[in-house]
Amino acid sequence: MRKAKSFIGWLYRAGLIVVAISASANLAIHLWEARHWDSAQAKTIAAQYRVEIIRDDYGVPHIYGARDADVAFGVAYAHAQDDFETMQGLIPFYRGQLGRSLGLDGLPIDYLIEWLNVRDNVAQNLDTQLTPALRAHLQAYADGVNYYAAQHPGEIDPAYFPMTLQDVATGFSLQHLLFYGFERHVTELFADSPQRELAHPPADSPLSRAIGAHGLPVGSNAFAVNGAKSSDGATRIMINSHQPLNGPVAWYEAHVKSQQGWDMHGGLFPGSPFVSKGFNPDIGWGVTVNKPDLVDTYQLTLDPDNSDHYMLDGASVALEKRLIWLKLKLLGNLYLPIPRTVLASRHGPAIETSHGVYALRYAGMDELRQPAQWLAMNKARNLDEFKAAMAMQAIVSFNFVYADRMGNIYFLHNGKIPRRTAGWDWQKYLPGGRSDLIWEQQISFAEMPQISNPASGYLLSTNQTPFNVTASADNLKRDNFEPELGFQTRMTNRADQGLAMMAAKPRLSEADFLAIKWDKTYHPTSRAYRYVQRIQDKQYDADTPHAAGQALLKGWSGQTAQNNRAAPLAVCLLSEEWKAEQAGKPAPDIAPVYDNCLQNLQHHYGRLDPLWSEVNRLRRGAVDIPLGGGPDTLRAIYGLPDEDGRLRAVAGDGLVLYVQWDKTGAQSAGSVHNFGAASTRPQSPHYADQTGLFAAEKFRSVALTRDDVIAGPHTIEVLPTQR
Repeated sequence: MRKAKSFIGWLYRAGLIVVAISASANLAIHLWEARHWDSAQAKTIAAQYRVEIIRDDYGVPHIYGARDADVAFGVAYAHAQDDFETMQGLIPFYRGQLGRSLGLDGLPIDYLIEWLNVRDNVAQNLDTQLTPALRAHLQAYADGVNYYAAQHPGEIDPAYFPMTLQDVATGFSLQHLLFYGFERHVTELFADSPQRELAHPPADSPLSRAIGAHGLPVGSNAFAVNGAKSSDGATRIMINSHQPLNGPVAWYEAHVKSQQGWDMHGGLFPGSPFVSKGFNPDIGWGVTVNKPDLVDTYQLTLDPDNSDHYMLDGASVALEKRLIWLKLKLLGNLYLPIPRTVLASRHGPAIETSHGVYALRYAGMDELRQPAQWLAMNKARNLDEFKAAMAMQAIVSFNFVYADRMGNIYFLHNGKIPRRTAGWDWQKYLPGGRSDLIWEQQISFAEMPQISNPASGYLLSTNQTPFNVTASADNLKRDNFEPELGFQTRMTNRADQGLAMMAAKPRLSEADFLAIKWDKTYHPTSRAYRYVQRIQDKQYDADTPHAAGQALLKGWSGQTAQNNRAAPLAVCLLSEEWKAEQAGKPAPDIAPVYDNCLQNLQHHYGRLDPLWSEVNRLRRGAVDIPLGGGPDTLRAIYGLPDEDGRLRAVAGDGLVLYVQWDKTGAQSAGSVHNFGAASTRPQSPHYADQTGLFAAEKFRSVALTRDDVIAGPHTIEVLPTQR
């Protein structure tokens, strides 16, 4: 839902939002008709499941059942206990009804879902792409949410219930769009003028090789070592995906175990019945966001004799037109229906703008098998089985770093990469009149960038290029991959620093390995550090704040430890560079950024060099404690300013998992959550009970078996409560 606001501007430009009601509009105000919600039926349906939820001393649910479906039911119920508000809020998102709940802010996402025809595609492909067992698994998850709603009628909006199998499946179809940057390609079309040039045939223009990603989100870390690198022969993996600390894509921790081979501990998103990052007794994997080029934009040429047609291979082809209805909340259950006509072409969904008609073709169109692949990954117990799961190629993007009990480590730059016509610059708009540019296939699993057991004994993925994830001798060669595949070329500070730390010693102890995770340094070669050092090229009068700040930064070591006094000014500067890099823009002129940073520090702290611990804060209810780290450090903390000028951590390190198998294969694991058990209920004892551990950069020990869980403080709940 956070994505919605960035669409509002272009919706206004496209005339898609109607805010005035007049007689000439010929639009009636309608009363929202609630679905029939039968809470008694939800309880009856729940009787088919049997699940045990054991919560450990930190409130983390360990969920046991005979069938996968039983456990999926329990996952949904436990998650709803901790964060029902978010779970319920996903339902109108999946249905394209956010305008009904959020008003104007919801309409952009509603329009996107309708324009891409997501719900209809799910309905058409559900039975053919997912097996009956998978559909039962997703249905069980919906039934778990519905059962919680039936048990707690005071918390629900009846208009949203019951949650359905189609709702859950739709969530997977939408998920990949939000992670690989689909929104950027749509939004840029509604600038005042075209944002890219039109590509020309290879004979007319040399191919640009500067193909990369634009504007990654806050990023993620995942790294692993095996016996070739560890000093004690152990295999270790750090699982550290970065997400917002609250909301619909914040991590929730759980352990799931069925008698059908499902046994995973790790992080889940609201709306998902599968562990998305984590480990089982034999393997573990971390996930980092990647941004290969997965979307192509085509500039269509309308038929001069018929504006409802476009030209393709010299022939006039009709644009498909479909009427959709957006629903804008007015007051209570009253809403305004807004009709819009959406377009489609042979390339994909099309849209008319002030400077032309464009069509988009994107990876994962009509793909609905993501649940099957996530479950196969959850059930994999060795590298061959994990690779077999990845070879399904249903998950559209993401890097994966894998480790296992047998000492294998593995990196995969996963993606449904289109197989494009050679020679064209696919970063530009493509001429829509050539059918040979409408790709139909993707590269094979074997063609994806991947590394198994490098001689170096280590792998590190922090959203950087897939061609620099280990020692230089073991890295893949970019020249071996066609430029049309669009693999990213960027490096991150986390990659610069992490790879340097990996290479600094021939062998890494456990302490060395953990030090990489909690490192708070900007590497001297990183973009961020070099941007801050631009201040040293300036001339300032002596005895001015500018000169004082310059002297402070000259002695900065690149550190963001809590006791560092240069970090507040340095991070203020480099944050602007980081935001520009995320948007695919050049670094801003540092002079005005410097002026603002000096003024801000003087205003809020009365000095230019407060301790970083005074500025960088973890806040949750009554908790207000200092943090080390910063944007794009391995100890990744992304903050937004509160009214008092302090930076409140809002993203980055959240649920961090650490798994190791010693040289005999014995497993141990640690975990820490930014707040605690992902409970959003202030009255919960687990609302903030891990904040101290998180700030201190300490792991709690993870109970690996049921016996381990019940050996400590715990509670047990058996569902359903009425049988």
